[in-house]
Amino acid sequence: MTTLGILTIRNALIFDGESPDLVEGSISIRDGRITGIGLEVEEAGVVLDAGGRVVIPGLIDAHFHAYALSLTSAVNETGPLSYSALAGARRLEAALTRGFTSVRDVAGGDVGLATAIEEGLYPGPRYFFTGPALSQTGGHGDIRAANDGSCFHGGHMCEVVDGVEDLLLAVRHRFRTGATAIKIMTSGGVISPVDPIRVPQYSAAEIRVVTEEASRRGSYATAHAYSPEAISHSVLNGVGCIEHGNLLDAETARLMAEHDVYLVPTLVTYDAMGRRGAEIGLTEVGAAKNQEVLAAGKNAVTLARDAGVRIGFGTDLMGELEDEQLAGLRLQCEVLGVYDALRSATSTNAALLRREDLGRVAEGACADLVILDGNPFEEPAVLWDESRNRTVIKDGRVVPSGSLQADPAMDEAISGAHA
Repeated sequence: MTTLGILTIRNALIFDGESPDLVEGSISIRDGRITGIGLEVEEAGVVLDAGGRVVIPGLIDAHFHAYALSLTSAVNETGPLSYSALAGARRLEAALTRGFTSVRDVAGGDVGLATAIEEGLYPGPRYFFTGPALSQTGGHGDIRAANDGSCFHGGHMCEVVDGVEDLLLAVRHRFRTGATAIKIMTSGGVISPVDPIRVPQYSAAEIRVVTEEASRRGSYATAHAYSPEAISHSVLNGVGCIEHGNLLDAETARLMAEHDVYLVPTLVTYDAMGRRGAEIGLTEVGAAKNQEVLAAGKNAVTLARDAGVRIGFGTDLMGELEDEQLAGLRLQCEVLGVYDALRSATSTNAALLRREDLGRVAEGACADLVILDGNPFEEPAVLWDESRNRTVIKDGRVVPSGSLQADPAMDEAISGAHA
C-alpha cells in the first residue's frame, strides 16, 4: 500500500455511514485517522481530488471465510494449514481491493493470519475471526456422511464439540488465542451431509454455556441458523447474532428485535450456488437444500427490516465463488434499497463488531474509505460493477487496485505527490 501520513480528499460527496444526506467537502486524514470533514477543511499532505464523486466508509463483510478454498468440506478442513493460510491471504487481499476494509471470519482464521496482516506482511482488510466454528456431532460442522466410519474431531473451519464442559473449554481456548467472537452451529446447513436444514442443534444448556462465557469476556456468540425453530432456540439462549436466517418468519423476527439480536444475511452465496452449482461441484443434496433457502432469503430480510431487527451484511462465499463478493451488495440493495444496504455494510456491521471507529466517516474514525466512480444513490451499480474505477483507502493508505479498475486520476495524483 502507498504510505500517506497526511492525506486530503477534496471535492467529494460524503456518505458518512449513517445519514441519508450526502455532505459536500473534503476529508483530512492524519496517521490513519480522520481529523476533519466538510467545506472548511484545510488541505495538507497528499491531495486527492474526488471530482465530485461519492466517498463511502470502507465496506465490512461480516460473514467471510478466508479458509473456504473449496465447496468440499474435507478439502477445507483437512488440507495443510500452511496452504490454507497462504491461499486465505490471497482471498483477503482480493476482498480489500474490492473495497472491503474489514471482514469478520466466522469459521476459521487464527492469530497468525491476523498478525501477519496487522504487521503488513500481507495486504488485507482488518481481520476479525472466531476460530473454528463449534458444531455438535452430526451437525453442520461435521463433515462425515452417514456411511463414513472415520473419526473427525475438527479442522481449520469447524470443530465438533459436545457437552457443556467441553464447550466451555473450547470457548475459553478461542478467546485465549485471539478470537473476537464465537461461532456456533445451531441448525443444519446447505453443504453438510446428514443434518436437515430446519432441525435445531445443540441443547439449551450447551448454547447457554457458550453465550454466557462469551458475555463474560465482553464479547458475544453468533449462530448459524436457518429455521424459526433454530433461530428462536438460539435467541432465547443468549446468542447475539444470527447468520443467514433464510427461513425466518414474522414472529421470530419480532423475537430477534425484542432481544436486540442482529441478522447477517448472506444472500449472494445462495444466488451464486444456484447459478454456478454445476461448475463448482455442488452435490445433489446440497443443491436441493440451497434451492430451499435461496427462495426464502430475500423475504427473510424484508421480515427482519419490518420487525426492526438490525441487519448487517455478509457473503459466505466459498471456493471459486469468492469473486461474487460485490454482487452481494446488488442483492441487498434489491431488498433494502441503496441507503439501508450501505448502512448494513458499514455502520451496522461496525456496531456488530463493537468498533464504533469503523464503518463511518467521522472525526476520530479509522481512515478506511472507498472513492466510487459516481453516486450510488443515483446509479447503484457503481457499488458492484468491477469495471468502474474506485480508490480504496485503508488506515489512511491507498491500496493498490489489484484486479479492479484503478482510477487513473487518483494514480496520477499519488505518483505526482511522491515523485
